[in-house]
Amino acid sequence: MKTAIIVLSDPTHGKEEALGRVFNALATAFDYKENGTEVQVLFNGTGTRWIAELSNPENPIHDLFEAVKDKVVGISCGCADVFGAAEDVEKSGFDFLTENKVPGTRGLPSVYRLASEGFTVLTF
Repeated sequence: MKTAIIVLSDPTHGKEEALGRVFNALATAFDYKENGTEVQVLFNGTGTRWIAELSNPENPIHDLFEAVKDKVVGISCGCADVFGAAEDVEKSGFDFLTENKVPGTRGLPSVYRLASEGFTVLTF
């Protein structure tokens, strides 16, 4: 069993709702990790803005983020550009994902590839 978790929620909109979504995404990743199951976390869309938020030790789920940080495979490059998170992602050291060459962008992760490789894709 392989699972890819894609975080799409926007930390700048609906603060409590967005925090609940990213919290559950990371808690799900933690559950899979603790049970020895292959899991990947990707940040896409406005979810790319979470990198700066979650890297802050004062964020209420910073410790959870640190516990699953090794499962974050990368951040959508095109989305980080569009939603103003590219600089924060660059500072974070996470990889930019660019394999889906969407016109007008530097690329996004390929959900097609994940599905074709047998990943169950969950979105939060």
